[in-house]
Amino acid sequence: MWNYTETVKDHFLNPRNVGEVDNPDGVGEVGSLACGDALKLTFKLNEAGRIVDARFKTFGCASAIASSSALTEMIKGISLDEAENISNEDIAEFLGGLPKEKMHCSVMGREALEAAIANYRGVPLPTAEGELVCECFGVTDVEIVRAVKESNLTTVEDVTNFTKAGGGCEKCHDRIQELILSARAVTGTEIKLERGAKRLTNIKKIKLIEEVLNREIRPALKKDGGDIELIDVDGDYVYVSLRGACVSCSASQVTLKDYVEKKLREQVLETLIVEEE
Repeated sequence: MWNYTETVKDHFLNPRNVGEVDNPDGVGEVGSLACGDALKLTFKLNEAGRIVDARFKTFGCASAIASSSALTEMIKGISLDEAENISNEDIAEFLGGLPKEKMHCSVMGREALEAAIANYRGVPLPTAEGELVCECFGVTDVEIVRAVKESNLTTVEDVTNFTKAGGGCEKCHDRIQELILSARAVTGTEIKLERGAKRLTNIKKIKLIEEVLNREIRPALKKDGGDIELIDVDGDYVYVSLRGACVSCSASQVTLKDYVEKKLREQVLETLIVEEE
């Protein structure tokens, strides 16, 4: 399960500023229902050019709701110039942190704010142009390069966590890796990426783990009266629950580490860590 901070839980269960501002000065809409995340942000300025009201409507997960709620609280009372300097990391920090797989929600908040400010000023968004890289989620090379530079991303999985690019059919993974290498070279930051290394989305990772559990691990445990159930996968951490005779077995931790973890590292991903729930 995702490890949410108490602040994230609070903004999810008690979101602030839900709705739309009447006669807004700025309107920003990002994402889409087809991609699973969508956000509309509206704000109102006073005569001094400060944001006096900000509201949101969103379709998404707990992190999307919490990030949107936090953003509206952060921008109230500040000028547009100050609001422009708010980064997705600032939103995540306001919430006490977000799971790395949910950082794209804070990015969506930042993008909605930029879109609303651009709408008010009547100018195009800086990321409006570019080559479409991820067709599944509509992410361009401009957006990917920006995320890599701003958030110091080094892997395709990082890019997926921050932009969702590469989280669908995976056909764009090679292109994303090229963009990472190019962007890091421009900034002069060293990076080591292995060509041909496995790059797995969470969906594919879970599927492969389940296949190995069903094909090899579960049958072996059942021979001794035991069993195993996959509970959750969070990044490289695989959470399982032992069943049957394995529960009371004094060697259960040895089974987890020397057998289950070893098998999953050999056949799925060498960085996986198996923990018991």
